[in-house]
Amino acid sequence: MDNTTKHKNSKTIRPKVLFFDVNETLLDLTKVKKEVGKALGGREDLLSLWFTTMLQYSLVTSASGQYKPFGQIGAAALQMVAANHNINLTEEDARKTISESMGNLPAHLEVKEALAQLKNAGYKLVAFTNSSKEGLKKQFENAGLTEYFDEMLSVEPTGKFKPFTDTYAWGAKQMGLELEECMLIAAHGWDVAGALWAGWRAAFIGRPGQQEYPLAPKTEIVVSDLKKAADILITYK
Repeated sequence: MDNTTKHKNSKTIRPKVLFFDVNETLLDLTKVKKEVGKALGGREDLLSLWFTTMLQYSLVTSASGQYKPFGQIGAAALQMVAANHNINLTEEDARKTISESMGNLPAHLEVKEALAQLKNAGYKLVAFTNSSKEGLKKQFENAGLTEYFDEMLSVEPTGKFKPFTDTYAWGAKQMGLELEECMLIAAHGWDVAGALWAGWRAAFIGRPGQQEYPLAPKTEIVVSDLKKAADILITYK
């Protein structure tokens, strides 16, 4: 076993439902990097800053008792990053960039095989995203992922975004589950941390540039791609 794959042998009871984060976990953001870079005058290196700014202000919005669609927050964050680098970007162009780039992303190469493996093993698969339900539906149709999922959940009805504890509690309730019967599969340390603190189990997919949050509870599965996670999960009884 290499340093990109680990799991606790003592915890091999099957979760009743696997909840999947979508952007970066399932879908490849390379196209977004190019489009965001184009909007920022060729600065593809600013993608990470844009993404973290979007997450920061989604939390600011939720913590303030407000709600705006995730795509709108993404566009606003793009305007902020542009302004900080003296790049002119209108609200209309920012929204168009985010909508068009996020809506038509391919799945990572191993994703379909891994999802098929999990479904064939009898797992129930649920998409669980901060994006809108409409946006999620479009993403899955374009990426060819719809057929693999039993349910597609957006946190919109909660009026909050992951990683607020309420969102995970809501997700469990929607599926008629106890918290400990749920497992989140995600490529973001903040999402995995939120799920664990909410009482869920979790698997971390270590996509390039992503790390677990060191102060969060230990994650039972830590792997470098979804296929490796599936290989472990199908051994659970």
